[in-house]
Amino acid sequence: MKLSIVIPMRNEAENVDMLVREVDTACRDIPDKELILVDDGSTDKTAQQIRDMQLEVPWLRLLQHAPAGGQSAAVHSGVQAARGQIVCTLDGDLQNPPGEIPNLIAPFDAPYALGNLGLVAGQRIRRQDTWVKRAGSKCANTLRAWMLDDDTRDTGCGLKAFKRDAFLELPFFNHMHRYLPALFKRQGYAVHHVDVSHRERGGGASKYTNVQRALAGIHDLIGVAWLMKRAKTVRATEAAPPARD
Repeated sequence: MKLSIVIPMRNEAENVDMLVREVDTACRDIPDKELILVDDGSTDKTAQQIRDMQLEVPWLRLLQHAPAGGQSAAVHSGVQAARGQIVCTLDGDLQNPPGEIPNLIAPFDAPYALGNLGLVAGQRIRRQDTWVKRAGSKCANTLRAWMLDDDTRDTGCGLKAFKRDAFLELPFFNHMHRYLPALFKRQGYAVHHVDVSHRERGGGASKYTNVQRALAGIHDLIGVAWLMKRAKTVRATEAAPPARD
């Protein structure tokens, strides 16, 4: 089964080299794989750094947005271009350790795996963020869990693995990456959770503030709640043709 690793990148030139090398090391024992870095309209040397790394890592691919479309758009473009049946995502700022990738994809091959498993969602422990960022995240996660009943304590973690075809069934909208457990559940897929480590950001600066997240999140949360109530609840099965005499 081929694995595609999709990472959105915006002005992360300082992190490219270490990120690619860590992914390469973490996935050394995975024979069939590809790494897709999506440069989301960067204004620094992110794209050039990725091109330079392609000389060292032949399974590295570069996609580019011009202009920037946002994190969800970058992930969506990467998944559309992916050739693997399983896609793993993480953030490009080095806060999500690439060493967690094998732990995220393992449930898909585990003996206990449900046939309808669609998403494995990372759940950060011992977060290395400021207390302001952690407090804002906790409030947002509490409200989201109450409204959507998605059984997930941390949807903001970039470390996720999912079936590509299942992801492409989901309705696309900006910021959808924060609601993947609810959206997969809406489509009838099972969601599995894995605790993952977290660390301080590498180079560059955060692209979001608590205020920006809150303003966008209010509209998104109402919209996702509406989508959950309007979900298709039946699936068709194909009848076998009549036997020939």
